[in-house]
This record gives sequence, structure tokens and C-alpha cells, in this order.
Amino acid sequence: MTAPIVIAGSGLGGYTLARELRKLDKDMPVVMLSADDGGFYSKPMLSNAFAAGKSAEQLLNTSAAAMAAQLGIEVQAHTRISAIDAAAKLVNSDRGPLHYSSLILALGADPIRLPLRGDAAGAVLSVNDLGDYARFRAAIKGKNRVAILGAGLIGCEFANDLAIGGHAVDVIDLAPLPLGRLLPAAPALALREALSAAGVRWHMGRRTAAIEHDGGALRVVFEDGSAIGTDTVLSAVGLVPRTALARAAGLGVKRGIVVDHHLRSSAPDIYALGDCAEVAGLVLPYVMPIMHAARALAATLAGKEQAVRYPAMPVMVKTPALATVVCPPPLDATGNWASTASDGGMQSLFRDKAGRLLGFALTGNAQSDKARLAKELEPLLG
Repeated sequence: MTAPIVIAGSGLGGYTLARELRKLDKDMPVVMLSADDGGFYSKPMLSNAFAAGKSAEQLLNTSAAAMAAQLGIEVQAHTRISAIDAAAKLVNSDRGPLHYSSLILALGADPIRLPLRGDAAGAVLSVNDLGDYARFRAAIKGKNRVAILGAGLIGCEFANDLAIGGHAVDVIDLAPLPLGRLLPAAPALALREALSAAGVRWHMGRRTAAIEHDGGALRVVFEDGSAIGTDTVLSAVGLVPRTALARAAGLGVKRGIVVDHHLRSSAPDIYALGDCAEVAGLVLPYVMPIMHAARALAATLAGKEQAVRYPAMPVMVKTPALATVVCPPPLDATGNWASTASDGGMQSLFRDKAGRLLGFALTGNAQSDKARLAKELEPLLG
């Protein structure tokens, strides 16, 4: 019997790959291994579902059993992989060994945990999946104050959503402005002001040292000894790709699992996809790169070699206080940002010395230029 294609992970990458494979081949055996219940949901919804009153159950789109039936695959839920034997082409899990024809690592990423002191450091929450979201909703039920560690994309989206939902929100970050890794100063300042008007309080340029119990509440203690009170602490300081299994199996690992333009790792017939993958030097934990990579990999696995091509892929920031879209320049790009404000919006363009557009950020009604500017950008890969 032919060994199946084994997909390790039931997130957007894993299920998109399975769906694209079925478009190309109705019969190839596919087994998906999921550490959780294997249900399909939109992970980006986790950071803006609270104000809409969405429970974890309401965010679940399709159960694992329904996905398996829909796609004609086998989904093994609550299954954890303990090791990969690349030479024997098998994975060992708590269900036993499983041989594969191709193995796709779509393992995702873990929240970064800050090295915090204090007797309540263990009470810090993070939201990285549907179970986390359910626990977070339960933790803030009947409570008012939420402190968010991190003013990046997820931190700002949660801040806006919780403020709309009536919570008192404090955001803490070492950076001087929110979304400092994505936005230039002018739109970042505009976003800060818009979220301030929505009720968000900022503690920028501050390092959190400890989380302590304070009666029935909590205290966030900064490095200089000052502190603020809160009821719940949410950490949103970023993600780190899950690479431990790949590293233990001898695969190449840097920031993520190192793969080429065809998503191939350093071991034969092992591929990586999604948040855990470093594709030709790029780690892109966003929806559109994952979708493009999954389509290309499906073609390759179906026998038609296809390299992944990343066109310009603007990132939508889900902050209703100031609608924002950003297409950041490559990390190694040299050039300058120039921002132009108009009634109801701001356009920020990053150009090199030759005048080529390498990135942009748009707020408010300036987002109407998104499609035109995206066409002017060169693809990241392709």
C-alpha cells in the first residue's frame, strides 16, 4: 500500500494544502496529524472577536470530522509527534509510527514568553489558538482592566477590540510607537492617537519586569520600580516558529525550518509550510504568504514542480479606530519613508535612491490606493 502524504498541523497551512491537493488529485492518501481537536477556524479572527461577542465555539467553522469528510483525508486529532525518522521516512507519535511518502511540517509557532519575575508571572495569558481564546474570555469575564504586553500587530488589534468591548486597556512596549516594526513614525503616531481616543492608555519605552498579585487584582511592575494595576495580563510580544522536531531530526533550522523556493527542507521528502517555515530566508506568518505557499506545494506534491511566488502582499491591520494597511519593505532594503496626510487618511511610501517603490503604509481613506501601489511593487519571490 502506498504510504500517505502526512501533514503535521491542522491550521491554515495544513488545511489549505489538503484542499489544494484535492483539486489536483482526488485519490492520493493524506493523513493529517493535529495536536488539538483538528477543527478549522480563522486564526486572525482571534484578535477581533471579543467586541463582537464571539465565543470559541462560534469561531469554529468546521469540525475535524467534517473537514475529513469534505476533503477525503484522515484527520488524527489530539495526536502529538515525538520524533521524525527522516531516513526511514516515518513519524513517531503517541498513536505509534506512521510511514509517509512526503511529510509536510505545518507546525505553526509558539508565543514568546518574557522572562518575568513576580508571584503572578504564571498568570500571564497569551492567545495563539482557539483554546487560548476560550481561556482568555473566561479570565476577563466580569473584569474590567486588561494590560497588554506588546504594541505590535496582535497587541494593537486586541487593544482596539477590547476597548470597543468596554474594557480599560493599557498597552506596554519598549518601542516608542505602536507597530514599530511595520509602520514608519507618522502613521504609527496617528494610530496611537486614534487608539488613545478609543480609550487605550500607552506605556511606551517601558520594560515590564514583574507581575505581582495585588489582593484580587494584579500589578504590572516596570523595570524602574513604577507599576500599574490591572485585572488580567495578555502577552502579545510575538511568535517563535516551532522548530524543535525539525532540529532533532537533523533538518536545517535558522529562524524557522529552512526550506527552498519549493518548500523543500534539507531532508528528502520533508517540506515546511506556514509560521514554522523560513522560505528562502523569509519568515512570513501572514495569511496570504501561507495561501500562496500551500498552492505551490500542492502542485509540487501532485507531480508538477512549482516554486512559490510571493507577489506584493499588503497586511490589513484590524484596528477600526484607524483602518490601516501596510506592505513593509524587505528587511535589507535601503531607502526612506515619506508620508503625506490628507483629509481622512495618510499615505506613506518607502522608496530607494532610484525612486523605486519598495513598501507602503496607508491609513483611512488612503487605502483606496492599495491595489495601484501593490502593482508597482516587485514580488518578494518570483
